Amino acid sequence: MNWIILIIAGCFEVAFAFCLGKAKETTGNVMWWWYIGFFLALCASMILLIKATQTLPIGTAYAVWTGIGAVGTVLVGIFIFKEPATFWRLLFLTTLIGSIVGLKAVAN
Repeated sequence: MNWIILIIAGCFEVAFAFCLGKAKETTGNVMWWWYIGFFLALCASMILLIKATQTLPIGTAYAVWTGIGAVGTVLVGIFIFKEPATFWRLLFLTTLIGSIVGLKAVAN
């Protein structure tokens, strides 16, 4: 169950990065709504991370959480913010995913 909580926490990390990107693109009141979304997603992510680390090893949980956030944020950047999807970015993204899966596989 705590692995599921950790995955959801990682998704909220992607959400707060997405909100930062949208806030950068907007101005006025709309920008502040994106910043509020950032703050709420940040809080949800941290609370869920705290909950998950009550039973999971902290090193593994933190690495998986940041990895989900990194992979998700890169994918959001490519698909939503039209960042380049170069060979090298995709290669290193693939190795990052492999590392996350490996950490999960060897966790106690």
